[in-house]
Amino acid sequence: MDRMLYIAMSGAKQTLLAQAANTQNLANASTTGFRADFEAFRAMPVYGDGYPSRVYAMAERPGVDLASGTVAATGRDLDIAVNGDGWLAVQAPDGREAYTRAGDLRVSSNGLLTNGAGNVILGNSGPIAVPPSEKIEIGADGTISTRPLGQAPNTLSVVDRIKLVNPAKADLIKGSDGLMRLKDNSAAPADAGVRVVTGSLESSNVNSVDAMVNMITLSRQYEMQVKAMKVTEDNDQSAVQLLRM
Repeated sequence: MDRMLYIAMSGAKQTLLAQAANTQNLANASTTGFRADFEAFRAMPVYGDGYPSRVYAMAERPGVDLASGTVAATGRDLDIAVNGDGWLAVQAPDGREAYTRAGDLRVSSNGLLTNGAGNVILGNSGPIAVPPSEKIEIGADGTISTRPLGQAPNTLSVVDRIKLVNPAKADLIKGSDGLMRLKDNSAAPADAGVRVVTGSLESSNVNSVDAMVNMITLSRQYEMQVKAMKVTEDNDQSAVQLLRM
């Protein structure tokens, strides 16, 4: 009885964890450049004294869906989308270099170029600072040019160039903050072959319909595990009554 109860209990717990991961994907279905997490179940033997005759269920995140989202035109000068493979380099909250596809750029109150999530965009020599200007243009190679205040329309000054990288997908890992990093915590070199499309944004790659179907499936799995625990309790009570006789 205890083996059945343990399996059902662990299955219900891990189903809740998988549901949390799926809910996280669904909540970010409209987040710019978001990459969905995969989730999977597997049976794990319990090792100890003797043979591993007991198992428990375990939910895990085997990886991240790195498929591209849909690129849609916005017409905004500071909106960019990576064309094909590649990433924008940003400064993560922990101060290290990380990578994202969210190109909804803006200039913060202190003059730093950031994206919608508040991550500072990195250039050739660190965070990009944009001086006060009348217009900001971003080239296909990530070069940022500005028209200084009071200057003629054809006067452009190059400020910096956004660091664009293209590391191998197998070397990337997703952090709890939603940003991608290299597994060895190193910084990827800039790749001159990566191009961006201005006036456009890349949507999340989460399929809302699949996420909703997965949510219903996980809910039914949880109900099944709870029902198994109830059956175990009923069998235990029946066994106690038989022993009393």
